[in-house]
Amino acid sequence: MRRRLLAEFVGTALLVTVVVGSGIMAQTLSPDDVGLQLLQNSTATVLGLAVLILILGPVSGAHFNPVVSLADWWQGRRTGTGLSVRDLGGYALAQVLGAIGGSVLANAMFDRPAITWSTHDRAAPYLWLGEVVATAGLVLVIFCLVRSGRTTAAPAAVAAYIGAAYWFTSSTSFANPAVTIGRAFTDSFAGIAPSSVPGFVVAQLIGCVIGLLLVHGLFGSRKPADQFSGGTAGADQRG
Repeated sequence: MRRRLLAEFVGTALLVTVVVGSGIMAQTLSPDDVGLQLLQNSTATVLGLAVLILILGPVSGAHFNPVVSLADWWQGRRTGTGLSVRDLGGYALAQVLGAIGGSVLANAMFDRPAITWSTHDRAAPYLWLGEVVATAGLVLVIFCLVRSGRTTAAPAAVAAYIGAAYWFTSSTSFANPAVTIGRAFTDSFAGIAPSSVPGFVVAQLIGCVIGLLLVHGLFGSRKPADQFSGGTAGADQRG
């Protein structure tokens, strides 16, 4: 379990470092073109996320996201597969702490104060709707792969979906409560004002529920053999 929690901490930290760091670099290289900034930011995120899932999936399942961990627990609660309640709490804590650490690291790398609270307000119904759609889609992608036995495709599929959702959702697809909290610690392109965090997290939880309902509608009740193994890339669950 210690190795799994370390993997979740490191993976989420590096993911947020990629998101925030590439956002700062994009602002520096293309200060007058927001569209180009988003392209640079999303490209770095897609590549970084795919690599992180690929290398850390065998350790913890490469959730890097409390919503994914919550969905894993929910899917396996009756069969005893997936995460336990205790595991879920540990994963969520490691992910949130990792996200904060990743944001602090990115700030420091670009010679900014370690903690700079974001002033980027993202509180609006249309943005919350974007987060519902982004998160529901993410859960749908991951658990459709799980239920169809194609978790080896997760690094490419999950990264590709997040990259696309940067562009087709109004919120630019945070789709992750831990990452949302972490991005409040940087006043940069990728930041979100602390006051906007609760609305995004609620929208993400709603999206999680919708995503799970869609998976159930498509694949029916989960069978005992349909084991998630605790992650998007088939994690080894032996302590």
